[in-house]
This record gives sequence, C-alpha cells and structure tokens, in this order.
Amino acid sequence: MTEVLVYVDHVDGAVRKPTLELLTLARRIGEPVAVALGKGAADTAATLAEHGAVRVLTADAPEFAEYLVVPKVDALQAAFDAVSPAAVLLPSSAEAKEIAARLAVRIGSGIITDAVDLEAGDQGPVATQAAFAASYTTRSRVSKGVPVVTVKPNSAAVEPAPAAGAVEALAVSFSAQATGTKVVSRTPRESTGRPELTEAAIVVSGGRGVNGAENFGIIEALADSLGAAVGASRAAVDAGWYPHTNQVGQTGKSVSPQLYIASGISGAIQHRAGMQTSKTIVAINKDAEAPIFDLVDYGVVGDLFNVVPQLTDEVNTRKG
Repeated sequence: MTEVLVYVDHVDGAVRKPTLELLTLARRIGEPVAVALGKGAADTAATLAEHGAVRVLTADAPEFAEYLVVPKVDALQAAFDAVSPAAVLLPSSAEAKEIAARLAVRIGSGIITDAVDLEAGDQGPVATQAAFAASYTTRSRVSKGVPVVTVKPNSAAVEPAPAAGAVEALAVSFSAQATGTKVVSRTPRESTGRPELTEAAIVVSGGRGVNGAENFGIIEALADSLGAAVGASRAAVDAGWYPHTNQVGQTGKSVSPQLYIASGISGAIQHRAGMQTSKTIVAINKDAEAPIFDLVDYGVVGDLFNVVPQLTDEVNTRKG
C-alpha cells in the first residue's frame, strides 16, 4: 500500500489535534508515515501510533529551534526522498504552510492549501477547498508531481486506529540556507486557558455590537462556559476592543469549528470569509436585517446584552 507523509505539529512531544486529524485523512489514501522534528520528537510516537501511523520518522537538532523554517524543510525533504510517498500532508498553520510551499518548489510538485476534506481519486488525492469567501466549495487535485496539501483544523474527526508506529531516526543534512535566518529571542504567549482559536471546536465571537472593550467580558463568560475560544470581528479589533490575534476574517484568522456563535456581528463578507465553513453557526443581533442572518443555522434577534448572559446562565445551569 502507498504511504503518505504527515508532518507532525507538536509541543515538546505533545501532539496537537490537527495532526491527529491529518492521520485520519491520510488513512483514506494510504498508510500514514509521520515526521516529527525537534525537542520531544520521539515522545510523539505512542500517540501517533494510536492514531494510525505505521512509522514515525524522528529527528532532533538545534537548528530546528534556532532558525526559521528551512531546517524543517530540509528534514521533510529528506523524509520525502526516503519514503517516496503518494502525498504529503501538513496542518494549515502559518509555519506549516510556508514549509509546504518551500517543499513543493523543491520537489517540483503542485500544492493545495487550506483543504477542508481529502479523499482518494482515480488520478491521485482529491482535496475540497472553500472559495470566494467560502461561498463555494471546489474539488481539485494537483496536475504535477506528488501533491503537497495543507488542511485546516477541524476538517476531520480524530479517529483512533492503532498501528505499529515504529520509530526510525531520520538522517538530515542541512542546506546552506538553513542557517540564514536565526531566531534571536522569543516572547511567550500569555495563556488564557482557552483553546487555540484556529483549533477550537467552539468559537464565540464579538463584533461592533459589543460596544467597547469593557463589554467583551460577557463574550468571554459565554466562551468559558462552553470551553470555547474567543474571536472578534475586524471592527472590534480596529476599535481596540480586542487583540488582533483573535480577529476572525479575511485579514485575520480562518476558523472552522463545530459551533460558531457570532454576537453583535453584522456579517460583512470579510468576516464571513473567515468563519463560513463552520459546521453550525448561531448569530445574536438586534438588527433583523443583518447579513449574518442569511448565513446562520440559528438566529436570535435581540440585544446581545440580554441574550448572551441568559445563554451563559443556561449553559452553566445545565452543566450543573
């Protein structure tokens, strides 16, 4: 059976959820071979094996942490040369998409980014993408070389499928470009205790209707009751009410959670571009003519300052 390379996103050996989703998709088109790099790479093996990886190629070197993405591209190319896979899958993070693009150029292959589904096809893997602000979906495949595909988080279920997960050391020779750009400092991100926005199963977002930074507390309270991430529209971010790192939309982050709750968001096309692929969308807005209602599965016409606290109380009551 053909093999599929899966680039592992992990933090010191703790495998992140999008990688487990990639393993689910990889099994549709072949046998997953995971590539884990950096500190704790070997510690990923057990989790990867539980979710279908037949082999886990690992490598650790100071270059992976001290420089930008080129050392990781070198390593993934080494894995590609060793395995000769039918496809290469990566998560759709900013770093992984740069790795994917550089790898595709090196191996002379086509690339598909931000896929939301993947299946086997007669002429190679077929990817589904959202297009034109998620108003349409397209199905495509690369016409040249081995496909390199990045997949958005929450595009597939995490499905345990125990496999051998044999750990193998990956020999990597770094290119001259690998040490061209050095990381000189890092600033730890302040933890909120909430899930990562792009990976969250539930996202609660606030917009212009929140009417001030001091009022985002009610959005956060609902999010915390649901174990959700907090998002914001561009209008709210531009007004200085919430950090840009939480912006959802064309100029922010794209999310595709199981549940998206938009509070006080009118539904401009730029915002829709970042959340329209959400599985279930709920909107709360006092303007019954707001464009967001054309998109939603459930809509509540009402003042968010009345509706959201009641919703939060009801969630907490049902949780006991």
